[in-house]
Amino acid sequence: MGSVSSAILICRLLQLPDPRSKGSGNPGATNVLRIGGKIAALSVLAFDVLKGTIPVWGAYFLGIEPIYLGVIAIAACLGHMYPIFFQFKGGKAVATAFGALLPIGLDLGALLVITWFSVAKITKYSSLAAIITVCLAPFYTWLLKPVYTYPVLMLSIIILVRHRHNMARLIQGNEPKITDKKLS
Repeated sequence: MGSVSSAILICRLLQLPDPRSKGSGNPGATNVLRIGGKIAALSVLAFDVLKGTIPVWGAYFLGIEPIYLGVIAIAACLGHMYPIFFQFKGGKAVATAFGALLPIGLDLGALLVITWFSVAKITKYSSLAAIITVCLAPFYTWLLKPVYTYPVLMLSIIILVRHRHNMARLIQGNEPKITDKKLS
């Protein structure tokens, strides 16, 4: 499921430019927001969340152990990052990871959403909001359902590694803000 790029498909359906070649070049909801508007971005966000939720929730109901749920979540996110159907050029998997964490509990989901929106509203940086939220996810999980802390930590590390270029741009002051329409 992770390899189905909703950003690319929705952009094709709406006759928008390929998100891998416009804006930030990232096929994710934030870039689609920049190049296609709110409806397109919300569609991408919803589908990307479901890519993480469906396999993890399905495995959860099959009684799969927490560490293996983490592996399933990682597989969904790696599929999003390196989609086999789109030349292995995918997104950062933040929404997919969020979807993978939702089966742990709506309380965790609410904490993650509040954290992301708070940081994004204050800083206007989607990447910084994602980085901070991902860093706090294992702590939130430990507070709410400690048995899932290690799987969430594994997932968080992968998301952070995927954001290494964003971290460098943030430090250099070159990272685009959510509101930036024109990106070189």
